[in-house]
Amino acid sequence: MLKSNVTKLVGIFIGIILVLLLMWSSVIFGLTKITPQMVIDAFSNFNGSNEHIIIKDVRIPRALIAAAVGANLAIAGTIMQGLTNNPLASPSIFGVNAGASFFVVFGISTLGISSLATLSWFAFAGAALAAVLVYVLGSMGRDGMTPVKLTLAGAAMAALFSSFTQGILTMNERALDQVLFWLAGSVQGRDLQILISVLPYLIVGWIFATFIGKQMNILSMGEDVAKGLGQKTIIVKIFGAIIVVLLAGGSVAIAGPIGFIGIIIPHISRWLVGIDYKWVIPYSGLLGATLLLLADIGARYIIMPAEVPVGVMTALIGAPFFIYIARRGFDR
Repeated sequence: MLKSNVTKLVGIFIGIILVLLLMWSSVIFGLTKITPQMVIDAFSNFNGSNEHIIIKDVRIPRALIAAAVGANLAIAGTIMQGLTNNPLASPSIFGVNAGASFFVVFGISTLGISSLATLSWFAFAGAALAAVLVYVLGSMGRDGMTPVKLTLAGAAMAALFSSFTQGILTMNERALDQVLFWLAGSVQGRDLQILISVLPYLIVGWIFATFIGKQMNILSMGEDVAKGLGQKTIIVKIFGAIIVVLLAGGSVAIAGPIGFIGIIIPHISRWLVGIDYKWVIPYSGLLGATLLLLADIGARYIIMPAEVPVGVMTALIGAPFFIYIARRGFDR
């Protein structure tokens, strides 16, 4: 849709403005009535009122977390689809989110861990283990790795880790109360310290993602062609896997397993800017942040005064899209 580099740059600029506007809207809209002047006063003339506390301790962290998590999951899904040549690849479908969730729940309920930094490492370890298992299982057999085998392996790993998680929670009802809302996927009530604790790892993932686009363009021409052009494909795949683990694992540690963003956004990005991953990756980050912010704002109004977990909202949006992609088959 966007052909020239100039229009793509304009699109990036518009995307940044849109994300900022939605973050501002996330601070303003909700059960508690907030005005723009209150937001300004909360920083320039803080008076300890309920509105000022909500703005600084709830709404602003929530907006920042929603933007970061949405961007992370979209970028991770884009890289997974590019590396595996699978239009259904995403952290949720391939069991990466489920693996990270299981390790976090295990750390909380069995080991009694409450340190955010430690739980982050558990999330990264679970995401890495799930990614390795899916890759190994999807590569077994005479035909090697295929999109269908990867999808089946991912679904199996997601079901396995989800079953482990449910088993732990069945045996520990106290832990169920602690993690049930988190398992639904939510940015509500998250402290900014959670984002800060994983931010160094997210920054590394973002930096790697910025520079991997060119290599993924070469890899997308086929592994044999890429090797013929001198590319060390295994190195590209390792770096891609590191990005996915850092971004998806960090997102699960912050907000729980939020699904479907990693499926929806890469396809929209490719529709907008084509198959050049130097553009697809940044567009995916901006669109992912946009989608999760919109979903989070909408989640506040469906059953007000209560809220729907944003993971439920993304599932409602993403499930029809997933069915559409699956029906199209694996040809892109």
